[in-house]
Amino acid sequence: MFAGAVLRSVSRSATAGGTPRAATRPILRGLSTAAQPGQPDGSRYDVDVQVLPDGLQIKGIRGNSVKREKLPHFWLRDNCRCQKCVHQQTLQRNFNTFAISEDIKPDQVKTEPDGVRVKWDGDGHESFYPWKFIKHYLRHDHRSPEDVEFHYWGSDIAVNRPAVSYNDLMAPENESGIARLTNLIREYGFVFVDGTPFGTPDATKRVLEKIAFIRETHYGGFYDFIPDLAMADTAYTNIALPAHTDTTYFSDPAGLQAFHMLSHEAPPGQSASASASPDEELGGKSLLVDGFHAANILLEEDPAAYAILSRVRLPWHASGNEGITISPDKRYPVLELDGATGKLARVRWNNDDRGVVPFTDDVSPTQWYAAARKWDGILRRPDVEYWVQLKPGQVLIFDNWRVMHGRSAFEGRRRMCGAYINRDDFISRWRNTNFPREAILSQVVG
Repeated sequence: MFAGAVLRSVSRSATAGGTPRAATRPILRGLSTAAQPGQPDGSRYDVDVQVLPDGLQIKGIRGNSVKREKLPHFWLRDNCRCQKCVHQQTLQRNFNTFAISEDIKPDQVKTEPDGVRVKWDGDGHESFYPWKFIKHYLRHDHRSPEDVEFHYWGSDIAVNRPAVSYNDLMAPENESGIARLTNLIREYGFVFVDGTPFGTPDATKRVLEKIAFIRETHYGGFYDFIPDLAMADTAYTNIALPAHTDTTYFSDPAGLQAFHMLSHEAPPGQSASASASPDEELGGKSLLVDGFHAANILLEEDPAAYAILSRVRLPWHASGNEGITISPDKRYPVLELDGATGKLARVRWNNDDRGVVPFTDDVSPTQWYAAARKWDGILRRPDVEYWVQLKPGQVLIFDNWRVMHGRSAFEGRRRMCGAYINRDDFISRWRNTNFPREAILSQVVG
């Protein structure tokens, strides 16, 4: 059974003795105080707060390693979240940061059960900083992305494919269905929506709009096509396609992609044999490859090749349609790593859309081709490939930054519909259906 996201939090008792004490004490500039033993944080920390010329010094925060003991005055004032400083409907900062004196200092500081209250010198403005906020920035430099329990897979995913039902997804009374769908995509990289009506494309479009806005590109918005080369792209043919990423040529590749095979008809004069289903005889199986899983294999088997594919930046382009020549704002590598963590953040692989391999100071084209050959070989391993025959009623939605797709060649007339969805819109929907609002704001605002 696929589980929905669980927001991980650490709970703590109100006080050591179970009786909170609401007393507060003012702090004069240059003096210090410890939190009351009966206060929530006093039960765990003997917190000492002192006003120094360049910041508020806070000692006694125990537990996880503390990176600093001082928070700058100006930084604190800039991060006041009171009703005067933050528009309570838009949640945007509501004042001019640089109208504040760069030498601003507290006039009074009070520790309270839930945080620290500061009255600023000069204008007398009052700010309140929860202990949770203070402790986070004493221990960390910034907020990090939400933890996601990634499940990596190969051909074995066929025995327990992630799926939700159309009826559960579209239920008007709650959003548990969309929460489950978005979380499965985050964890597994793809999901099927079973039981989707397929007489027309309308139900498929409603499914995708349940997630977010449909992205417009030079192909249009919501697509509904047959293999007639209406657009100059191999997707509009019936030839086999290897595992690839779509829209590698955009600075911001499509976040989600969706396919729904509405029908598959045999060529005129040809009928399916009695020994095989029409789909099996006509071909057109879909291929999915977990790019993160493949990258993990590459890193384990050939770290040098992994390093090359994450360092060498390549040109990508879409130039087949008249009047269209699209390329990203800069060159991008096949494996894009997070600059802060070094972890894989996005796979960008489509050998057909790749430009000329560049010469660099530390990696020759010959070395890049050798690394890419190793990568291509991993993508084609039977235990890495997941082949599935799409059927009417099954909408396939996948994370285009992680999961590559392809297909086998097919005969006949196949009608497909689907769309792209922006990554940021998808992540917003995932957050707002899987986490409490307060946790989301702490995460994205700081």
